[in-house]
Amino acid sequence: MDDLKSWAGENLELIRRKKPLIHNITNYVVMNYTANALLAMGAAPVMAHAQNEVADMVSLASSLVINIGTLSDSWINAMFIAGKSANHRNIPIILDPVGSGATKLRTDTARKLVRELQIAVLRGNASEVLSLADENSKTKGVDSLHSVDDAAIAASILAQELNTIVAITGEVDLITDGSKVYRIHNGHSLMGHVTGTGCTATTAVAAFCAVNDNYLLAAAFGLGYFGLAGEKAAEKYGLPGTFAIGLIDALYAISPDDLKAGIKLEV
Repeated sequence: MDDLKSWAGENLELIRRKKPLIHNITNYVVMNYTANALLAMGAAPVMAHAQNEVADMVSLASSLVINIGTLSDSWINAMFIAGKSANHRNIPIILDPVGSGATKLRTDTARKLVRELQIAVLRGNASEVLSLADENSKTKGVDSLHSVDDAAIAASILAQELNTIVAITGEVDLITDGSKVYRIHNGHSLMGHVTGTGCTATTAVAAFCAVNDNYLLAAAFGLGYFGLAGEKAAEKYGLPGTFAIGLIDALYAISPDDLKAGIKLEV
């Protein structure tokens, strides 16, 4: 376990040394926040969604985030163009199926993305993940109506079927490749009171996937780092507005040694 924690710290050091470019096709709600969060982590963000640009942009990136939070037909097309380009170049795709299960458009788009693209990591809440595995699953907008444990079995099956890593975030995060399971016990309840923390957790996973091709561990390390930042921010700021800014500060302030000492990783 100490070796894994050391590896997490080494990955954070790599992110800050290499400053990998993370290409985000994400939603209007979180663009600015997630860009600032990636900068605080040490990565370099780009938000590009034009159909005639995304293939070129993803060729420059070390990972691609596809986030379905605010869909339109042109953005959906761009997601597939970028995704196919990323697959061709072996660039990891991290998919955030925001609100999948809430509407037909979101659910159909998420299902088509996992069917037609090779996804490195699927990161969502329990209801979103269940919506990709169960026709009858429903979600409350972008909020989860299910617990992580509710979706644990479905996540393992989905990971095996799609040959991907499934990461479910909640009070305790669960990350699985269908056989091995990691749980992350970092985080704070205030994270649920700030718009876009789930989306930002996805970008943290993308940053770690940019420097570690063991995507199971990269996802666990990214979520542990992000959860630890939530804990650090909550120590100073007890209200959502200041906490949101404090979270970005904490992402910047956490050192590799801090992550090694503070990540709460259960195998």
